[in-house]
Amino acid sequence: MPVSDSLPVSAPDEVRCDIAVVVPAFNEAESLPELVDRIGTTLAGMGRSYEVWIIDDGSTDATFAVVEELAQARPQVHGLCFGRNFGKAAALAAGFEAAAARIVVTMDADLQDDPAEIPALVALIENDGWDLVSGWKQDRKDSFIKNNTSKVFNWFTSRMCGLSLHDFNCGLKAYRGEVTRRVKLYGEMHRYVPALAHLDGFRVTEMPVKHFARKYGQTKYGMDRFVNGFLDLLTVYFLHAKQASPLHFFGRLGLGFLTVGGAISLYHLIYWIMGHALRPRPSLILGLVLIVVAFQFISLGLIAELVVAVRNPETGYRVARRV
Repeated sequence: MPVSDSLPVSAPDEVRCDIAVVVPAFNEAESLPELVDRIGTTLAGMGRSYEVWIIDDGSTDATFAVVEELAQARPQVHGLCFGRNFGKAAALAAGFEAAAARIVVTMDADLQDDPAEIPALVALIENDGWDLVSGWKQDRKDSFIKNNTSKVFNWFTSRMCGLSLHDFNCGLKAYRGEVTRRVKLYGEMHRYVPALAHLDGFRVTEMPVKHFARKYGQTKYGMDRFVNGFLDLLTVYFLHAKQASPLHFFGRLGLGFLTVGGAISLYHLIYWIMGHALRPRPSLILGLVLIVVAFQFISLGLIAELVVAVRNPETGYRVARRV
C-alpha cells in the first residue's frame, strides 16, 4: 500500500491518537531508519498511541523509498512526498494537516534532535497547561556563523513579537492540537511558529534540550535564509501584531513623516513671512516630499483598513476557556 495513501488527511476535529510526530525531511535517507527506531522506542515506553508522519520535501535521494520501507515495517509510520522542494514551512503545514492527535511533536530528520526529550515536552503541555513548548538548544553543535546569526535573529524576534525565547527556530517542539490547526504556515514562516502562536493568544514556553552534531549529510543552511528570515519577521509583525488596525501601523509612519516635513516647511514659511525671498532649496523640497509621503502612508493605512474589513471579518481574538 502506498505510504501517501495510508491515511486520509485528518478532519479539523478528528483525533486518531495521543501523539503525532511530524518530521520534515530533505535528502535524509541515511538518518531516517535510526530516527524512526528511536522515536518508536520513546513513544512505546510512554504507553501512548502514536503515529509518525515523515514529509519528504522533494528529496533527490532515496528518502521516500526509505519511508515506504519503514511504513511497511511499522504501522504507525506514514509519509507524504512533495513533487519538488517546497521548503520546511510547507512540509510542516502538510504534516499538521495530516496528523490527527491531541499533541503534535515536530523534529528535524538529521538526528540532531533527541526523541528522548519528547516525554518532557509533552508533560509541560499536559501537566503545566502550556499550548506550545519550544526546544532551546543551549549547547548548539553548529558552525560559528550559524550560531551567532541565530543569536541575533532570536534577540530581534523576541523584541518585535513580545515573546522572550532563546531559540525560536529549534526543530524540536510540542504543540497542543489546537495550535497546529490554527497557525497557518507558508513561505519560510516555520521559524516563527512560537511567535505566531503567541500572537494568536496561545501560551508558549521553552525547554532546554540536547543538540547533537549532524551524523549524515550536510546542513541545508545558507546566508540567504538569514535575509529571508528578517523579511518574514516583518511580515509576521505587520500581519499579526497589527492586523486588527493597519492604520495604526501606517498612520504612525505617516504622522512621523508629517511631523518632520511640517516642521521643515513651517520654518521656510516663517522665513518667508519675515520678508525673505522663498527660493527653491534642498531643505524646502525635502519638507514637501516628506509631507506627500506622509499622506501616502495614511492613505495606504485607510485602504488596508478596507481590505481587512472586507476579507478578514474575524474579530481577531481566540477564546481559550469557557464554562
